[in-house]
Amino acid sequence: MSRQTAVQSPDSSALARLPTVHRVAVLGAGVMGAQIAAHFANAGIAVRLYDLPADGADKSAIARKALAGMAKLKPEPLAASDVAALVTPCNYDDDLPGLADCQLVLEAIAERMDLKAALFERIVPHLSGQAVLATNTSGLSVEEMAGHLPAALRERFVGIHFFNPPRYMQLVELIPSRETAPGVLDSVETFLVGALGKGVVRARDTANFIGNRIGVFAMMVTVHHAQQYGLNFETVDELTGRRIGRPKSATFRTADVVGLDTLHHVLEGALANLPDDPWAKLYVAPDWLDDLIAAGALGQKTKRGIYQKVEGEIRVYEPATGEYRKRHAKVPGKVEKLLDTRDPAQYLPRLRALKDPQAQFVWAIHRDVFHYAAHLLGEIADTARDVDFAIRWGFGWDRGPFEIWQQAGWREIAALITADIDAGATPALVPLPDWVGEIDAAHEARASWSAADARFKPRSTLPVYRRQICPAMLYGEDGECGETVFETAAARVWHTGDDVLIASFKTKMHTVNDALIADLHRAVELAEREYAGLVIWHPDGPFSAGADLKSFMPVAVKSLLPGNNALDELLQRFQGMCIRMRRASVPVVAGVHGLALGGGCELMMQSDRVVAALESYIGLVEVGVGLIPAGSGCMEQARRADQAARGGDIFPHLRGIFETIAMGKVATSALRAREMGFLREADVVVMNREEVLGAAKAQVHALQAASYRAPAERPIRAAGREAVANFHAAMANMHAGGYISDYDMTIGLGVANALCGGDVDAGTELPEDWYLREERKHFCQLIRSPKTHARVAHMLKNGKPLRN
Repeated sequence: MSRQTAVQSPDSSALARLPTVHRVAVLGAGVMGAQIAAHFANAGIAVRLYDLPADGADKSAIARKALAGMAKLKPEPLAASDVAALVTPCNYDDDLPGLADCQLVLEAIAERMDLKAALFERIVPHLSGQAVLATNTSGLSVEEMAGHLPAALRERFVGIHFFNPPRYMQLVELIPSRETAPGVLDSVETFLVGALGKGVVRARDTANFIGNRIGVFAMMVTVHHAQQYGLNFETVDELTGRRIGRPKSATFRTADVVGLDTLHHVLEGALANLPDDPWAKLYVAPDWLDDLIAAGALGQKTKRGIYQKVEGEIRVYEPATGEYRKRHAKVPGKVEKLLDTRDPAQYLPRLRALKDPQAQFVWAIHRDVFHYAAHLLGEIADTARDVDFAIRWGFGWDRGPFEIWQQAGWREIAALITADIDAGATPALVPLPDWVGEIDAAHEARASWSAADARFKPRSTLPVYRRQICPAMLYGEDGECGETVFETAAARVWHTGDDVLIASFKTKMHTVNDALIADLHRAVELAEREYAGLVIWHPDGPFSAGADLKSFMPVAVKSLLPGNNALDELLQRFQGMCIRMRRASVPVVAGVHGLALGGGCELMMQSDRVVAALESYIGLVEVGVGLIPAGSGCMEQARRADQAARGGDIFPHLRGIFETIAMGKVATSALRAREMGFLREADVVVMNREEVLGAAKAQVHALQAASYRAPAERPIRAAGREAVANFHAAMANMHAGGYISDYDMTIGLGVANALCGGDVDAGTELPEDWYLREERKHFCQLIRSPKTHARVAHMLKNGKPLRN
């Protein structure tokens, strides 16, 4: 029997639905199960984490150990220090009655049908009559699993396939059986998108579903052609990373991260489950993979795989000798020049025409992924949209295969693929499906192609998607969101047809420069005249990586000349912009996702409210380039410390802030940013980055509904010289222990003075301008140092801080 099942369309009239989720159970405390439980907890949902009973007094020790182990993992599964308390370790002997109060029960045990069937038999009597039962299988048949369940439960059974690591990977595949109720699918999708922040694609019940079916094929066809064209590992990684819109880890570095043993297991499963796949031969593990696994070189987890770090140098495995050698990858200039266009319409046809093996390689890996995706579309997915989002969200490509094909020219590329098939140049000689020649693109303005239904189908109309005002778009869909009010090289200021103005940065990494400062002033003034408020938000990340160091340094160098105040004036303009936002007569809300560092963090902190996606990474990191925050960051933290002290001793409230700034600490989630003082209790954290804009606009209206008035300026009590001395003593101890350098001490003293108000008595009430002058003074002193210049230059060149 075929594993393919119909992808059910949204049906709001269906009776069977997922009830409101207050508690979930995760069955299996292995790597995936424990981290899935952690992400439920990140969303504020109570979790029961089950595993086998352990020997001894604590029968839940296996689940408890898994929970404790998550605190040591990188990247962190837990988004805050207190969310682990929401996870209750359980065991199957004592705690199965606890399943009765769980609205969702997710199985995440080993990928063996017999084990899953036995577990289902054991738990079914304890489930409530409304609970949804789900499996996190990555490739077993959901339909076959459903056959092991009572008939009454099958309508509430579904596959929910998280990608690893579950917190960070946006993709979740939702897989129904034939009997899954449409209402269950709708409500589970709503829950995954809204409560957990995921990007959901509905997959058909076929081997490896959508993401792994296409993504693993893309990796293995790359391995195949690397061998065919005689390219070494490092050259392939040079060609298959950011140059073609894929992750920096490219192909073989990705394999090391995934684990070579894991990759081998996936290939074995593919061979077993896809015997009739015309490309099945590509899933045969190459000899070098077997050799590395036999040698215990499994990749990143064993610190040795395809790559190995030897005496500070990354070396690469050479299959011919079985040894590691120095890397030697060089992309020919003509190939490099074509790929640097970043335009598939420019580079794909031209690479095919070149006789260079690297050019032929890049063409071939694109061609074969297009061919494979087209061949499978009607079998594995409802539309091309599901395939492209699965690869974007699950494998980190900038665009999915149908998007790239469409961008390169749908009919032109189809003709070239057909020519290669006819010439016998492709790994499989099956023709392109007929539908390819019947359309001009996979994605239209408001719909994507469904090969199964032979028509273009629109996006889901589930209400949860109405919260995504400007969702991620595919190539060929409607482009720019909203109506532009004014636009410059630095910013676009626009609206979506209502009374909230939106400012979106256009600078690289959304860094702050003089032109952007001027645009923000103009946006605030416009909002005050004609709108209910202003939201700072960008369709793409990050929020802001801080000041534009490249444009900033020439001004800094000029400031070394006697009598030149250009740097101080620039800092005053930036500080003035930040304060202008806080003193605006209408609410200003920052919508944050991704990085908000340095000056970007300072801008964010001066807004009336922040709406931050969970995956926001926030910090004042200026010490990394030998400077201190000087865009109002120190002043704002001093103000918040004074407010928290409520007339009492300020120093205890500054201690953690000083350490955070002086060590350049970055919050690894929005929840941790709240713990570290970058976000306030009133600031809002949302799980889904696509909902940030809608929530930010709602905050503008909420503040206006409460008769918004800009906060009045009030003096800030200083911690003073005594606090500075205490911070100096703490740094002296760290310096004596070799933890910080002489120059770190100098920078730290600048931070301490800017936070504490300088050489004044504790409790002295000082105006904001006093603190702002302290920031500028110490910043300008540091910028004159050659050591700061060295730190800035190192950061610009390497993207990493220098300790000197």
